[in-house]
Amino acid sequence: MKVVILAGGLGTRLQEETVARPKPMVEIGGMPILWHIMKHFQSHGLRDFVVACGYLGDSIKSYFLDRYNLSGHLAIDFATGEIARAQEVPEDWKVQLIDTGPTTLTGGRIKRLEPWLANETFMVTYGDGLSDVDVRALLRFHRSHQRIATVTAVRPPARFGGLVIEGDAVTSFTEKPSAGEGWINGGYLVFEPAVFDYLGGDESSLEASTLERLAADGQLAAYQHGDFWQCMDTLRDKHYLEGLWRNGQAPWKTWETASPVGGLKVVPQVAHRAA
Repeated sequence: MKVVILAGGLGTRLQEETVARPKPMVEIGGMPILWHIMKHFQSHGLRDFVVACGYLGDSIKSYFLDRYNLSGHLAIDFATGEIARAQEVPEDWKVQLIDTGPTTLTGGRIKRLEPWLANETFMVTYGDGLSDVDVRALLRFHRSHQRIATVTAVRPPARFGGLVIEGDAVTSFTEKPSAGEGWINGGYLVFEPAVFDYLGGDESSLEASTLERLAADGQLAAYQHGDFWQCMDTLRDKHYLEGLWRNGQAPWKTWETASPVGGLKVVPQVAHRAA
């Protein structure tokens, strides 16, 4: 099953980080948030990714090219121009990086991916949110409800910590409690191919048009996830996620640290000779 990651937005609310790179390339613990999202899916057995690129998309392409080509060890013979690469295979992934336009809205980006996704169930998530959602359980839920689409409903974390008050005295503080009983779209969506009938052109919003139409037709199920979910909209959000990772308390880290898949292999390559 393919996993679409929407990675083309402008990230205007995180301009401190997104002036020179797209939001999915903003780092948590020294790795792009996009890497964290993909590692989470990989831990649930999904390894086939379609990244919808847009704003500064070339930097995403460069990241994956460099991560593959520059991992491991290089032996360069300057006399012959030969390169022997003992490659450390970094991830067991297949990644397609598709240009979907610099200003295309979310629904339009998915519509542009139709040639790569038609005729099969696929997943979609945003390139700026982390969760510990059980992806396998989500897929089972989707299949059991037999609707065109399923959205993962999450409780949004409050922007600030709360106070516990007894009488006129503050007795304790709470760290970022969930905001009331409401649910919001947390990404981690599952779609059947029929969703393309609901998607419009580049000006089409996944949230404001497509999902609302699906709901009106009774074709949108909600998988309720009450555990960890956090988007990275602001610098405060980034620092919060950084702190969780640094302290070994990142709930989205559902994979084990292990030696690289495939170990080392020697891949001879011939480079162009210098003139």
